[in-house]
Amino acid sequence: MTKLIVDGREIDVPPEYTLLQACEAAGAEIPRFCFHERLSIAGNCRMCLVELVGSPKPVASCAWAVRDCRPGPKGEPPVVNTKTPLVKKAREGVMEFLLINHPLDCPICDQGGECDLQDQAMAYGVDASRYQENKRAVEDKYIGPLVKTIMTRCIHCTRCVRFSTEVAGIPELGATGRGEDMEITTYLEHAMRSELQGNVIDLCPVGALTSKPYAFQARPWELTKTESIDVMDALGSNIRIDTRGREVLRILPRLHEDVNEEWISDKTRFVWDGLRTQRLDQPYVREKGMLRPASWSEAFAAIAARIKGVAPPRIGAILGDLASVEEAFALKDLMTRLGSPNLDCRQDGAKLDPARGRASYLFNPSIAGIERAGAILIVGANPRREAALLNARIRKRWRAGILPIGLIGPQGDLSYAYDYLGAGPDTLAELAAGKHPFVQRMQAAERPMLILGQGALVRPDGAAIAALAARVLSDNGMLHPGWNGFAVLHTAAARVGALDLGAVPGKGGLDVAGMLQPSKLDVVFLLGADELEVPAGAFVIYLGTHGDRGAHRADVILPGATYTEKSAIYVNTEGRPQLANRAAFPPGDAREDWAILRALSEAIGAKLPHDSFAELRRALMKAHPHLGKLDQIEPAAADDVMKLAKAGGSADETPFRSAVSDFYLTNAITRASAVMAECSALAAGKIPAAAE
Repeated sequence: MTKLIVDGREIDVPPEYTLLQACEAAGAEIPRFCFHERLSIAGNCRMCLVELVGSPKPVASCAWAVRDCRPGPKGEPPVVNTKTPLVKKAREGVMEFLLINHPLDCPICDQGGECDLQDQAMAYGVDASRYQENKRAVEDKYIGPLVKTIMTRCIHCTRCVRFSTEVAGIPELGATGRGEDMEITTYLEHAMRSELQGNVIDLCPVGALTSKPYAFQARPWELTKTESIDVMDALGSNIRIDTRGREVLRILPRLHEDVNEEWISDKTRFVWDGLRTQRLDQPYVREKGMLRPASWSEAFAAIAARIKGVAPPRIGAILGDLASVEEAFALKDLMTRLGSPNLDCRQDGAKLDPARGRASYLFNPSIAGIERAGAILIVGANPRREAALLNARIRKRWRAGILPIGLIGPQGDLSYAYDYLGAGPDTLAELAAGKHPFVQRMQAAERPMLILGQGALVRPDGAAIAALAARVLSDNGMLHPGWNGFAVLHTAAARVGALDLGAVPGKGGLDVAGMLQPSKLDVVFLLGADELEVPAGAFVIYLGTHGDRGAHRADVILPGATYTEKSAIYVNTEGRPQLANRAAFPPGDAREDWAILRALSEAIGAKLPHDSFAELRRALMKAHPHLGKLDQIEPAAADDVMKLAKAGGSADETPFRSAVSDFYLTNAITRASAVMAECSALAAGKIPAAAE
């Protein structure tokens, strides 16, 4: 530790700290525009100037390390002042320079009310300008359908450039020109391709980069802000949902160091227009081949009449990918009371079984644990498409030091270098047998990690592939005390929570593939399951939010609530239960899913015991106590991986494929979003990436 005196207060800080960090540790407020804790130091804006006693001029505290400070003539600790007249004058001068060319358009700027430049101009600026010359004007750039540019406002902090290069790993932004002619641009003026590009909106300290879909929708002080959890992938990113009245107008990230840090993917951020498009807002009943609007009592009566007399083994239920833990628990209880063992949460057919133990389907080393990994083997996954933020975490670890990364499966640009080992199970078998050179690199690493994607698990031989992947670690001595590197990367937000509840077929029950066989079932419940083709002949009850594939096939439609319209628990891929709070209310006659299941259960003579949401959650916690430990990961036994490795099975030679073919269109909400449709078309090359 190094001693330092800041504004008369002596503190001890690590020598690798910058003066800015040291001053903030001492409680001093340091303004900044270009500095960001997760980006490299640029030292562009000079707003963070402080007085370092002995220095001939103010120093940029963001770029000056504590270890570079000289002690006093008698060995006294270095002295830093942040409130002297010299510092005040320096900051006022910097702010005056920053505002020379900045346009006076705060009343029409979307950043107004949450603008760093506004706030710091009030705190550190002066009340008049000495410049009479015309301001510089810069042409706005086209960088895609998500980020709006007003580059005349740009102060060249380069946060967006550093984020694109360092965090997203796709260096699309940069600076051209020098001095007054400097501009931030994509060079050839084309759409940005990163799945994380929307984060530059949060990083921009002025209004140069703003949200194009959100433009002119609302002011910050008009919005009600609700903390919640994202369900667009299985990471469980922490988000803030901004609403006005009943409408969701914006989704922003919340800080969670162990999950998403302070970033979110573009799908998470911009999907909000799909929440109100093509929504189901009243029940429907199919008569003479046509769906007609109906009341709740009519819908329940139609279901009760159809179920009456149907044998329990002829009834089945499929749980969708966006379902919360509470409604999965209620559906499982309902099927138990009906006497049917036909329940499955794996609508993609993934060969995962809770009977093998939690470690067989969790991301055991945790998301934050990626930063401690010494080697990573990716099997049957494309992390950039399936979990963009997890991919950014792998890139962060890759940039921090030497990290061998091997890939088995489809090749692609993952934003970091990797060794392509092979396409299918034969390569995985070589690794399991210790015959592949990459095994030695994993064995040499202190903490080796194997990421198993859903592309390897949804195959008919998925169980054998999982056992083979477990053998790579267990048979080669890579499972160490305190480190379980077996990591299953899920793509569905509902999957881990439902597996924890045991929402899989009971004894003699049918899985999804069995239920979709012709003439196997008479009645099928679809709880938000939209990725399936139910065969003709079965009576389909669809409980969901959008008029997607499940609703098109349904005989009765029961309108439910989206993840922004209910309080619920979701368990992410690493087994972390997190609470999503209700930010808005369902449209029209739509209701929360648990309430629909409770009312339906009474109508069909299998009444559920909970009359309120609080009662349902108490029953859930009693049956599964670990789900009540919010934001805590209940460790799974590494022995489960050893047992999985012994399961055996035969794998064919078909190459692996990614479980996600289109990052932007993965569920009913994204398919209803016009913004996501445009991004998908752009990524597929169906519309030109360059500005017209």
